[in-house]
Amino acid sequence: MHWQEIMTQIQPLSEQWLSRAWERLDSLTKPLRSLGKLEEIAARVAAIREEAKPDVTNREVFVFAGDHGVVEEGVSAYPQDVTALMVRNFLAGGAAINVLARCAEARVSVIDIGMKTDLADAQGLIRRNVRRATGNILRERAMTVEEAERALSVGIETAFGAYDRGAQMIATGEMGIGNTTPSSALFAGLLPAAPLEVTGRGTGLETEQLHRKAAIIEEALKRHRFALADPLSALAALGGLEIAGICGLCLGGAAKGLIVVVDGFISSAGALVAMRLCPAVREYLFFSHLSSEAGHRIFYEKEGLAPLFNLDMRLGEGTGAALAMQVIGSAVRIYNEMATFEEAGIAPGA
Repeated sequence: MHWQEIMTQIQPLSEQWLSRAWERLDSLTKPLRSLGKLEEIAARVAAIREEAKPDVTNREVFVFAGDHGVVEEGVSAYPQDVTALMVRNFLAGGAAINVLARCAEARVSVIDIGMKTDLADAQGLIRRNVRRATGNILRERAMTVEEAERALSVGIETAFGAYDRGAQMIATGEMGIGNTTPSSALFAGLLPAAPLEVTGRGTGLETEQLHRKAAIIEEALKRHRFALADPLSALAALGGLEIAGICGLCLGGAAKGLIVVVDGFISSAGALVAMRLCPAVREYLFFSHLSSEAGHRIFYEKEGLAPLFNLDMRLGEGTGAALAMQVIGSAVRIYNEMATFEEAGIAPGA
């Protein structure tokens, strides 16, 4: 099914289900709305799942890996081969995302959607490579529109596969040295915002390198200015293959009525493209945390969104999303397991 057909399946949440969820929450043995955001989370989950007692115990995290031609401009403090090394670490279970996913009781899958290195011997790697790294956005398009569509389809199919396995909650993750640069470029182009305002230090750039990075993004925006009127064209011109995969995961997850948990700065760039393509998708997305990467706060402010927490994280991989899965799970258990005033034999306000 073409990605444009998928978008027609994403409908606004049912007001009837939301009303029903709040009716139950307001009947639980606590002062009205005293659990704050946990109640908001639970109500939205119930409306997405359209279940009287939603189950979110089957959880999957998807780490999309891709490389970026713009790395040759010196925008990262780490060499590009770290992408492949970290992918091997994910597969071995030794990275932060593996630890936090185990805490969340979530399965981790790693997808080569755009890595420069072909890890032919890597056991457990899902091979859906669209191209071996993007082009250098300072000098050319990151990818063709057709390649962006293929990467979107990988994300959609990944979400559909999770649905078929019985998952109720999925999370975005990524790995790709240099990927804060295309993410910042997409934020600058689609929010819109000034490049320096949304450009951060990534893996640890010094101030001079940071200003160079922002200048590269500004020049890339000028080069690709005619692509900015259309979200898919902007993604193809400025983005990354892992960002496109995340965009597709958001769309596919929403189409299947899954809880979609968005990680940090890079994942939010993919989510932003998804929201520009299909505004209704935002109701299915739970934004996990405020990254310490410059620009993430600007994204939330301009989009009128609020992350679940702020722990000064900027690792990526899906780490914030894995933590958020636990918060969402706790909110749903409150919804499902707390006694009502009637069940407890307590008069409300007594």
